Amino acid sequence: MRPTGRITTAVLGAALLLGSVTAPAVSDPAHTKRVLVFSKTAGFRHDSIPEGVEAVRQLGRANGFTVDTTEDAGAFTGRNLSRYDAVVFMSTTGDVLDAAQQDAFEGYIRHGGGYVGVHAAADTEYDWDFYGGLAGAWFQNHPAIQPATVNVEDRAHPATSHLGRTWERTDEWYNYRSNPRERAHVLASLDETSYTGGTMNGDHPIAWCQDYQGGRAFYTGGGHTKESYADPAFRQHLLGGIRWVIGDTRADCRPENGYRPLFDGTSLDGWRQAGPGGFTLSDDGTLTSTGGLGLLWYTPSSFGSYSLKLDWKAAGDDNSGVFVGFPPSDDPWSAVDNGYEIQIDATDVPEKTTGSVYGFRSADLKKRDRALNPPGEWNTYEIRVQGERLRVWLNGVKINDFTNTDPARSLRDGHIGIQNHGTGDDVSFRDIRIKELPAKGR
Repeated sequence: MRPTGRITTAVLGAALLLGSVTAPAVSDPAHTKRVLVFSKTAGFRHDSIPEGVEAVRQLGRANGFTVDTTEDAGAFTGRNLSRYDAVVFMSTTGDVLDAAQQDAFEGYIRHGGGYVGVHAAADTEYDWDFYGGLAGAWFQNHPAIQPATVNVEDRAHPATSHLGRTWERTDEWYNYRSNPRERAHVLASLDETSYTGGTMNGDHPIAWCQDYQGGRAFYTGGGHTKESYADPAFRQHLLGGIRWVIGDTRADCRPENGYRPLFDGTSLDGWRQAGPGGFTLSDDGTLTSTGGLGLLWYTPSSFGSYSLKLDWKAAGDDNSGVFVGFPPSDDPWSAVDNGYEIQIDATDVPEKTTGSVYGFRSADLKKRDRALNPPGEWNTYEIRVQGERLRVWLNGVKINDFTNTDPARSLRDGHIGIQNHGTGDDVSFRDIRIKELPAKGR
């Protein structure tokens, strides 16, 4: 939020704080990212491997990263692996690395290396516990190739942000020996009622990501068929996973369980607009701000101890915010005067910029800049309130920790809302969800 003709307590306090304007960090143009595609097989060999390897080559050429390919496990030395930002296991099968090569790869991951597993990468190295944890789950069996409905659970991650809430596609759908949900962040799962042969009792992750022992890991169960690698949606899915692993984009890949939707993209039941302007709801479940200054707020209940997550995207140098801890009112200024705003506006002064508690506490700007995606890409906020303590995570990185000491305000019981700041400030929101927490802070 920027001042718009009305002086508030927050703005008066903020005016006493000094700071320079900051902008989002940009990638270092001197460092060209490098990816190694590894496709050795010691078991079943997929005839789609050449198409998969060529697809990654093409994605690299189009998106500014260098791609090398090999089926020689001798490439797995500490010195050689250190040249790469990620290693793609392209439908590898069986025991493909010896003990020394496994040690080298473990060291590579623990020192910040990246792993991308495609399809049969889950049918690899069953006796190597480190690899099983890195991949997230091992293959158990599969039914015949057939169409199925994929439920897209995370629509902010670059591997899935281009997809709708569901994705209809044909592939060979793996069943896994375990469910990775408690350890990894599930991006997409299979609707087992949409095909035959699923054996995971209705909770069937098919793509996920995680931070793992110092490195990053992305896995997709798709990619059995040659046709997958000519499909623009699957290519974008694979590209998004690679981009996240090599650090070209940011996303929250912490495990996420126990949340319920406040806005799931289909209905605004329970939400009410306060003040002028509003939000448009598109067919893909995205809310985009128009006009203002107003506030779309959730009316059925207030909250006092919770984790709120939502995905947001700015079109350019735009302004919006997420309000918490305010009393029910159809005056948007009531939220300004009585609650707290977590700001969205990357180019304002520190106490009023993205991740700040507007007018009260700046975000950690170095961490914020590293975590923030540029305009046009999705970001994820977690806003965690317990007692009078408010913490903010941006794309999985903690960037703010604020405690309310103002006796006129309280975070212990209040409503939640998103701001439409004004004409020309185009900010979009998706997947607003909440998990209520114990009252005591952690």
